[in-house]
Amino acid sequence: MKLYAWAILGLGLWVAGVDGGTRWALGQAPAPTIGPQQNRSNPFNPATTIPFRVSGELFLKGHRPVVSLRIFNVLAQLVAIPKLRGSGKALDSLALSCPTTMGCAYSAYWDGYVGNTGQLARSGVYIYQLVIDGKRFTRKIVVK
Repeated sequence: MKLYAWAILGLGLWVAGVDGGTRWALGQAPAPTIGPQQNRSNPFNPATTIPFRVSGELFLKGHRPVVSLRIFNVLAQLVAIPKLRGSGKALDSLALSCPTTMGCAYSAYWDGYVGNTGQLARSGVYIYQLVIDGKRFTRKIVVK
């Protein structure tokens, strides 16, 4: 018997199974080959790295996909906007470029601080939403 958790937080509807898989619900299209991968965090502090991949198809004919990444708490309140690793720019409607047609891997860095408050995020579950050219991908982060 599989157990499912439903989340409707204004972030999109998704279904997460106990096995860790995520499926789209209510007739939404399945996730394409682009999107987030599982984040890597340090168990001793709330900072985390969120890797994501963008396929080369999105860079055809000089197109630069626009990417946004936001971290929310379970009450759907904005907690932070991570920065693109290597550039230091906030991932808020940022147009990416890729030198190859094979696609590129990127990573975002969240230092674990809540917005501009200077306070570290508390332990718990957070949700991050990656938007690439209008397609939304939602995953969770556990901060210890």
